[in-house]
Amino acid sequence: MAGNTTCSDEPQTPKKGVRGNPDFYTDISDDVTIHVTFPNKPVLRQQPYWSPTFSGEMITLTCEVSGYESTEWVYEWRRARSVVHHENKKYWKFRASESIYDCRRRLRDDSYSSTDWSEAITLSVSRRPKATLTPGTTTISVGDTVRLTCSVERSDGWKYEWFRRTSDTNEVQLSTNDGQNKVISVSQGGMYRCRGGRGNPGFYTDVSDDVTIHITFPNKPVLRQQPDWSPTFSGEMITLTCEVSGGESTEWVYEWRRARSVVHHENKKYWKFRASESISGDCDCRRRLRDDSYSSTEWSDSFSLMTLESKSQSVLTVSPSWLSPGASVTLSCVVQHPSAGWRFYWYKALPDISDKFGSSIKELLSGSINGTAQDSYIVHGQRDTAGYLCRAGRGDPEYHTVYSNPKFVWSGDFNPSASLTVNPDRAQHFTSNSVSLTCEGNSTEWRVRRFNDTSSLSYCSFWGTMNGSTCNVHEILFSTTVYWCESGSAFSNAVNITGQRDDIILVSPVHPATEGSSSVILDCKLRTENVLSNVIFYKNDKIIQNDPRGQMIISAVSTTDEGFYKCQYSGKESPQSWMAVKSVSRAESSSSLFHVLLIVGLLCGISLIILLLLFCRYKQSKDSCFIRSQSTSQSSATYHMTNQDEAQCNKCAPPPHVDASLYESIKSPEGAENGAVYSVVRKNESNDVTYSLLELKSITKKGKTKKPEESCVYSDVQIRSSPGKSAHAAADEMVYSEVKPGKSLGNCAVLK
Repeated sequence: MAGNTTCSDEPQTPKKGVRGNPDFYTDISDDVTIHVTFPNKPVLRQQPYWSPTFSGEMITLTCEVSGYESTEWVYEWRRARSVVHHENKKYWKFRASESIYDCRRRLRDDSYSSTDWSEAITLSVSRRPKATLTPGTTTISVGDTVRLTCSVERSDGWKYEWFRRTSDTNEVQLSTNDGQNKVISVSQGGMYRCRGGRGNPGFYTDVSDDVTIHITFPNKPVLRQQPDWSPTFSGEMITLTCEVSGGESTEWVYEWRRARSVVHHENKKYWKFRASESISGDCDCRRRLRDDSYSSTEWSDSFSLMTLESKSQSVLTVSPSWLSPGASVTLSCVVQHPSAGWRFYWYKALPDISDKFGSSIKELLSGSINGTAQDSYIVHGQRDTAGYLCRAGRGDPEYHTVYSNPKFVWSGDFNPSASLTVNPDRAQHFTSNSVSLTCEGNSTEWRVRRFNDTSSLSYCSFWGTMNGSTCNVHEILFSTTVYWCESGSAFSNAVNITGQRDDIILVSPVHPATEGSSSVILDCKLRTENVLSNVIFYKNDKIIQNDPRGQMIISAVSTTDEGFYKCQYSGKESPQSWMAVKSVSRAESSSSLFHVLLIVGLLCGISLIILLLLFCRYKQSKDSCFIRSQSTSQSSATYHMTNQDEAQCNKCAPPPHVDASLYESIKSPEGAENGAVYSVVRKNESNDVTYSLLELKSITKKGKTKKPEESCVYSDVQIRSSPGKSAHAAADEMVYSEVKPGKSLGNCAVLK
């Protein structure tokens, strides 16, 4: 190098080497910076010194250096070793940001003359905090106060602001003193919250959560349900009443809640609504001031409201299931999930042929239009098969249950307007047999229905083939099943048919036998043949016949023959079947054997005179005359007497063409009341004709008679011979009688 290069302690401009003439210059060298340092080291301080410092909070960093106060300085601050700020003052105010900070100061006019950098400080910054409000209690009585405390977790230097609002007013800041206001006391109800602030300009926390203060009145409500029914069914109208004593002149609002959530409020203490499962559960109520929603009574004790979502169901039972003619039928109706307050409605189920699903036309029974308080109803004088339904209702407006399923009472008696016949005509069948059920009566459209031991109702279309009025059943159920016909207006008689899988059945009538009718024959039948011998018959599980005969004959059937019958053969036993006997009244039995003549007498227009038709057939008897009297109204004794006085007999002489071989006279004794009956019977020698003369006499006084013109009756009873036969042989062949009123023949009626 030529020459020397010198540098002062002050910054110089770059130099370059030169030589020769003219001058030749080298390239300029790289820069070299020379710093001049002062001995006093700065100290960096944070103001205010809060830990933690929160993001966004305003802080001040102070770079403090002693000495040279009269010199003009510039202060520099670094963040993470990079100068980020310089200031003529030793204070740097900024919003906190987490990093490492240090500082120094230098001469204003000489940037290369400065102090060393201070020791670095680490500034930790946290997220903005949220204030916490803690109440002493949330419910106070009228006139009491409660302390509220506001705080910011793990930090200092805060002053607190308080706010209050209600559901009807906007939020306002509460007036406080100049202190920290960390704790305040309040006596008003409402929603309160707070926040903390510090620094200048102020830095504020997030606002606390709301705390609601309630003012309570001393009277506790009582919650009641009206009507008090449990359970309550969905859709049923109920009323909840919130009863509180006192404060009648104050304007109140009533609130109801479920599961501690308010579901309804009302200016009245009644809440009327349709029950549903969504409102089911524990309910309570209270009342509050209309203009202050936070001044109220306490909540009532919880009331458990049980609501069933499904519609309530009625269940009907009938007794008896099988009718005796004219018997009373008792209907009983119950509601599933029993509860109180029901009224019951009773219906007759009439067949609806147009409905393929088998619904019924419902006809309200008499006396049931407003329902009955009793859960039973008696139907009197039911004779034919009938169906019934019921349902229940309660409340206002009335809530009704679902209609019950129809229940039937069955009659085995034939109904003239609808009847069912079975072919083969027996009560038991093998399950593999085909059976025809035929409907007859005043209809052109029929359906056949059945009810089995599983309480299942169904129609022929489901288990057979309907051909006109006949249902052809291809397979009988293995059980005892009731079958009947339905037309558009009536039910037929019903029959019990038992299906048998085993090889033996009892052959017994499927329809009731008639009392006094011809005999009933019971047989035992195998699947392939009838059993002709060694059959044991049982009635009500007791042996009634055990002999070599193959059948059992019940002659002159009576009601005592009713019962369950079965048969046994070679260790095999048939099912049992009920044999019903239809009883016949005395009048019906008599009319089937005799012609009864009834004549209305003149005893005040209401006396009933029974004309006795005497049919007598005597052979080779002497003429006789018998006198018999009717019972008087004062005595029940019967008088029988024979009078041989020819004059007395001649009073009722036979017609001229009648031979006097047989003559009978029946009359009242002396002193008889009005309405005496006289009869004369004669038979001629040929035994062909029997004559009977009847005379009715009205006796007003002893020994005196009224004119009989209007009271005589003529009867002609004859036995005629067939051509070519003797009169004696013809006597057993034909009898005919003619009874007619006629004119008097000596106060006699002639029976020819």
